Amino acid sequence: MTTIAKPEADPRDSAAIQRRDAALDWREQEALLMREVMKLIGRSLAPERVLREMLHLMSELLGLNRGRIVLADRVAGNAPVSGTVHYSYGLTRAEMARGQYAAGEGITGRVLATGGAMIVQDIDAEPAFLSRMVERKNLPPEIVAFIAVPIFEERRVVGVLGCHRIRSRVRPLADDLAMLRIFATITGQILQLASAIEKRTAALEARNKLLEQSIDHASQRFGIIGDAPSLQIAFTQCERVASTSATVLLLGESGTGKELFARALHNLSARRDKPFIKVNCAAIPESLFESELFGHERGAFTGAHDARAGWFERADGGTIFLDEVGEVPIAAQAKLLRALQESIVVRLGGKRETLIDVRVVAATHRDLDAAIVDGSFRADLFYRLNVIPIRLPALAERRGDIAMLAVHFASRASQTHHRTVHLSPDALARLEEHDWPGNIRELGNVIERLVLLSAGSLVSVDEVHAVLKPSPSAAKAREALAAARDVDAGRAPLVREYRSHQSHERATLVEALERAGGNKSRAAQALGLTARQFAYRLRKLQTDVD
Repeated sequence: MTTIAKPEADPRDSAAIQRRDAALDWREQEALLMREVMKLIGRSLAPERVLREMLHLMSELLGLNRGRIVLADRVAGNAPVSGTVHYSYGLTRAEMARGQYAAGEGITGRVLATGGAMIVQDIDAEPAFLSRMVERKNLPPEIVAFIAVPIFEERRVVGVLGCHRIRSRVRPLADDLAMLRIFATITGQILQLASAIEKRTAALEARNKLLEQSIDHASQRFGIIGDAPSLQIAFTQCERVASTSATVLLLGESGTGKELFARALHNLSARRDKPFIKVNCAAIPESLFESELFGHERGAFTGAHDARAGWFERADGGTIFLDEVGEVPIAAQAKLLRALQESIVVRLGGKRETLIDVRVVAATHRDLDAAIVDGSFRADLFYRLNVIPIRLPALAERRGDIAMLAVHFASRASQTHHRTVHLSPDALARLEEHDWPGNIRELGNVIERLVLLSAGSLVSVDEVHAVLKPSPSAAKAREALAAARDVDAGRAPLVREYRSHQSHERATLVEALERAGGNKSRAAQALGLTARQFAYRLRKLQTDVD
């Protein structure tokens, strides 16, 4: 059986050669277009510079005319609600101004809503094509096609890239669609990078501003950072009494910066070149308290092989800071009172009196008035310490200072741990919303944790959420602290205004006592009185009745 071979097409056929040459020309134009776009991106990532020029090149090299980039301007959840033309080439300002589309409206709105590409072979034959921006009379008289593809950022539709093209051009629409998909991807990446750069720049600018403020305050306010009115009141009080030798009692919750205020009092005084001695009264065992504060002589107790000066003697000429003074054992309070009143100390096991010149600054988070009522703190020692009471505000009262403090702590932690970590604006906003029961100390610890655990150089709001989410034990501790605050809120303040013994009627006192189940201390707290004031009024009124 003989098979007759089919003759091959003549390579000299003019139509075949034209089609082959045209295809080669388009591929060269596509390659040139890609090279030019890459050059643009290499010079700048600014969308307003890159995207308009990209649309220009698409028109000049491939005939994809009147290109426009519509970006979502309103979003519900992750879905765009409407979009507006942001970048274009070949459109007038008036035409661009008309380029507004609701999701699902016209071809552009459908692509925005569905995330699928669309090709209109003939805009005159497609009812869904709105001709909103460019009137038909302003387009070429021949058949005009329209292509629109979605722009994605992290799998979310954020816009539409669309253009016109003359339908009769010797180039498959599928090739144009492929090129538009590539440029839509490039556009999405440029927009995403621009957004990230904008957020990073805003975060750095906010951080620099806050850091400048914190540095300024650190230099002028001895490391005390903040602008809150309550904080400024406390510092003004410090400045007024710093030059005196009056005893100052710093009141406030744990972590509010009592040591910084104590050091500020010392540094603002004429004693600044003399010793500043900090004594944590809560950390000294009761058996060693007297020896630590007032010193001991050789042989005063087992192990006392040498004489030793106490903290008061070492602070001579300077300032001694008695932190957590409410924890001083009752047995040592009398000797502390004598040292404060007479400026004299006697070492444990010794008989010689030593005259001292010491400025005393004390601090406590306890309600000393309640401690006087339960017998754990001497009233006369309290009055001796409470010469100049200064209340330090809790961080919850200084929300405007939280961002400034957070940036300061982030900068310090970054330097300490050799990292470069900043806080995003959203992260700072989340930190400002937190209650901070542990005050500045807790904030500093949280920021250090964020710096160490952050996956990148910018702390996100999600990372802050994760760190602030309390563990079960932390939640119990917060509840206990909140309960203690509620109790303190119901108590009378440490320094009360004078009230006559006739300030409350007998019926009021009896009713308060009944509500407190017969507990006079609780009844007194409910009325803003000490237990002794309550008992005196009740006894006085009963005597008057008798």
